[in-house]
Amino acid sequence: MIKIDNILLESNVLLAPMSGVTDLPFRKLVKKFGAPLLISEMIASRAMILQTKESLKKCEKDKSQYPMSVQLAGCDPFIMAEAAKLNQDMGADIIDINFGCPVKKVVNGFAGSALMKDEDLATKIMEAVVKAVKIPVTMKMRLGWSYENINAPSLAKKAEDCGIKMLVVHGRTRCQMYNGNANWEMISQVKNVVSIPVIANGDIKTSQDAKNALSQSNADGVMIGRACYGRPWLINQIEKELNHQLQILPPTIEEQKTIVIQHFQEMVDYYGEQIAIPLARKHIGWYSSGFKNGASFRADINTTKEYSEIIRKIENFYQQLNH
Repeated sequence: MIKIDNILLESNVLLAPMSGVTDLPFRKLVKKFGAPLLISEMIASRAMILQTKESLKKCEKDKSQYPMSVQLAGCDPFIMAEAAKLNQDMGADIIDINFGCPVKKVVNGFAGSALMKDEDLATKIMEAVVKAVKIPVTMKMRLGWSYENINAPSLAKKAEDCGIKMLVVHGRTRCQMYNGNANWEMISQVKNVVSIPVIANGDIKTSQDAKNALSQSNADGVMIGRACYGRPWLINQIEKELNHQLQILPPTIEEQKTIVIQHFQEMVDYYGEQIAIPLARKHIGWYSSGFKNGASFRADINTTKEYSEIIRKIENFYQQLNH
């Protein structure tokens, strides 16, 4: 169990926020499998206060989404505070500040992990956001900008002093992007200097990885990102194997077929066919990865434009896997 101020999470295996992946239909699906916390895709704070259609879509929640955290990125304390207030008013339960995103577009706007290079500005942002809202504020970061500048422990201490209630640390530097291996051991340096919950993130794909990450980092929990592509059940599977020593099998082929179709239908209901079909292709591709005839099925789906035709092809694909 993890306590984020007054919010109690039922488990210590969390789903990472991922741009272009953790939208409302995906979050609803992961919630059905028992995910303890849902975090929106990263939202640019400026777009949020301008209330762009895209930003409002990203932070939407429904009744099943509790607790729901909205992740904000930006480099202006005032705008970040205003965006946090807006989301509190719209029903967010937690605000998460992104100091971890390594993507060029974000870093060039001096947001995401670029803020690890300026601890004073990062601190001002945390202070402004914490003061602006009554709900808990959390923060996600990397180890530092580069291996020459490992400053996660020092930023973590400032975060706790500002009133941040939980920290997530991705075990890489910004300069590593997603290359090399995550260094879980270095996360323990953060755990040593704060008393708030610390979550280890990066390269956690199995329950054994989760076990290793926890023992090397001394963290209170783990956060799983890319390993959940096409496997919305993974959070629950790893949690059961990690904490209850049960071996959990992934869903059967028949169950997976139902999950894929349900996910696709949710996306169509949410976005409308025109937007949903191109967005759903990557998810359908991830679901079919590693299966017999998966490549030709993906190529086929990528050129199919009709909703009913896609459903038919999904059914046929999973049908042949059962024979």
